[in-house]
Amino acid sequence: MKLDSSISAVVTGGASGLGEATVRALAAHGVKVAIFDMNEAKGEAVAKDVGGVFCQMNVTDEASVDAAFAKARAAIGQERILVNCAGTGNAVKTASRAKDTGEIKHFPLNQFDLIIQINLVGTFRCIAKSAAGMLTLAPTEDGDRGAIVNTASVAAVDGQIGQAAYSASKGGVVGMTLPIARDLSSEGIRVNTILPGIFNTPLLAAAPQPVKDALGAQVPFPKRLGNPEEYASLALEMIKNGYFNGECVRLDGAIRMAPR
Repeated sequence: MKLDSSISAVVTGGASGLGEATVRALAAHGVKVAIFDMNEAKGEAVAKDVGGVFCQMNVTDEASVDAAFAKARAAIGQERILVNCAGTGNAVKTASRAKDTGEIKHFPLNQFDLIIQINLVGTFRCIAKSAAGMLTLAPTEDGDRGAIVNTASVAAVDGQIGQAAYSASKGGVVGMTLPIARDLSSEGIRVNTILPGIFNTPLLAAAPQPVKDALGAQVPFPKRLGNPEEYASLALEMIKNGYFNGECVRLDGAIRMAPR
């Protein structure tokens, strides 16, 4: 797919981190971009910087997602590109014993469900609604009606202690990538997923520099945290390269996560 001003895109979680880097990379190619995010202040600021449109939304709320797509399409037209970066995580053991009192607790099921609803169901909700819109478009010269990029995590494959919900949600994103690519193949819509390793995003912003350095040192090479721009570079390659379809690709400096 050729990236230029004739193309529109939606990036969920586009107000910061991996999503923001992708918004800026797409805009640098002239693509008209809609930023879907819950953070209005940051989202509006990024939209102003790139000449895009901000649409406040919550991926767990169907009406909110519908309203965001309607606003985006009214402003910049039907998107041919969807990049799903919205997501979150938590860290709770499946069952554990308090060191001081010996009290036994288990993972609160409502917290488990919340992560699944945001990372997995929310991703699928945006894919389904975006793909339905893409079906209304005529294919480009190379046959593309659209391209979708999802964000999973290396935790989908080697999740750490306390990451049962997060790993399950991201593993679900990996697991549905090929079936969705097959579902949409006859319509010329490609679907791929990136599994980032340890990236320098707002989730790590509050961590002390020694902690960041220690995390970076675990990476075989290069021994540092990933940069959001490196995620954006791979996302754009997945969009531009017409033979990239149905793939889940680690972007992690060859790290394999230890149990903790």
